[in-house]
Amino acid sequence: MSTDRPGRGRRRAVALLLALPLVATAACSSSSSASSSGSGGGGTAAASSCKPSSGKVTLQFWTWVPGMQQVVDKWNAANPTIQVQVKETPAGNAGTYQNMFNALKANTAPDLGQVEYDSLASFRLQKGLKDISGCAGVTDAKAQFPGWTWSQVQMGGPGVYAIPQDIGPMALFYRKDIFDKAGLKPPATWDEYAKDAQVLKAKGVYITHFPQQDANWFDGLLWQSGAKIFDISGSTVKVSLDGADSTKVADYWQKLIDNKLVATNLQGFSPDLYKAWDTGKVATWVSAAWGYSTIRDNAKDTAGKWAVAPMPQWQAGANAAGNWGGSTTAVFGQSQHPAEAAKFALWLNTNPEALALENSQGGLYPAAKAGADLPALTQGVPFYGGQKVFDVFKQASSQVDTNFQWGPVMTDTNRFLSDGFTKALNGQGTLGEALKSAQTQTVSSLKSQGISAG
Repeated sequence: MSTDRPGRGRRRAVALLLALPLVATAACSSSSSASSSGSGGGGTAAASSCKPSSGKVTLQFWTWVPGMQQVVDKWNAANPTIQVQVKETPAGNAGTYQNMFNALKANTAPDLGQVEYDSLASFRLQKGLKDISGCAGVTDAKAQFPGWTWSQVQMGGPGVYAIPQDIGPMALFYRKDIFDKAGLKPPATWDEYAKDAQVLKAKGVYITHFPQQDANWFDGLLWQSGAKIFDISGSTVKVSLDGADSTKVADYWQKLIDNKLVATNLQGFSPDLYKAWDTGKVATWVSAAWGYSTIRDNAKDTAGKWAVAPMPQWQAGANAAGNWGGSTTAVFGQSQHPAEAAKFALWLNTNPEALALENSQGGLYPAAKAGADLPALTQGVPFYGGQKVFDVFKQASSQVDTNFQWGPVMTDTNRFLSDGFTKALNGQGTLGEALKSAQTQTVSSLKSQGISAG
């Protein structure tokens, strides 16, 4: 990201950004119906600033959702004058966000891209997003989404910079067969989880893996713990990555690492991890609702052996959940076809047929209220022994702290965390030291953007 000294106009933009409530919350979708059309309404004066293009249009769309090509094929078949080309990418912080920033700098950015809620502010800070509030149907779509998701794509102002796609309430995926054989029940607390890790290790099984590059996953753990890693009020951003609650989480996992109770040589979303799941070498994964398809599609030999339980709690009897990921379909600022891009983004994230495919193929837990009516979210899932796993995630989504805040440079922050975790897992420091380093670097990054931070 740019470290150029901002000019007066840039400072005004930054000041405006700081006034926005960058609150990242999660809530249970209601079951009210939603229109399947992405082109209705929008007949306001603002819509004149988003006029449709003439002739045939081809849009570029970057995403890492599995099976997205099948969804787009349906759109393309029904919309011959607005064709969408999909580019499958790694997850955002696995290199795609940096590639997006590079493309924006080189004026080669796609029309649309998958951007997680926590990263929207970073892209807006770099003036990388298009305000599509004037495009037909966009403002009318607000009622089709839970309020918290819409507030994030608005970021507190009148503009709209993306369409909500999915949310990621977290729970515990666990190998029920391994737990049953060991005489274990799903751990209700993190203390129980650590004790279970010792029992499983004695049987040659790691309870889970600690990835080097999934800082977003760790963000979800911090979220559940009650950590307030950012506080945005007035014109100053307070950074508390190394606060007491964050340190509690880091120290807990450091102890598991030191005692060799978790695998530290397995990257998230890697063939080695999938093999470890398949062969029973790793028995749990604290993950989001969309993770159900990750296991299903990549550890096929374990069908019927997994189950889902609530996240372990820091205190017995508590009911807190974290949120990992959840994305939007953003329209990038360089798009020459914002009206068509907005129309596709609306269809993609509100059309029931599209939502059903995104769930069945990509494992998404839809942000749209219509998603709650999908059969796949109300029925038992065969891979999980017929368990209604989405009931667990529905409950979790209502237990996520709605006061958690993202920082304006989260892509930087998560990169700093990932770098620190990599060093810690290779014996060059600790997770706690990684937090302190990310704290210092994040404050520097904010200041380099002209933002008052401390």
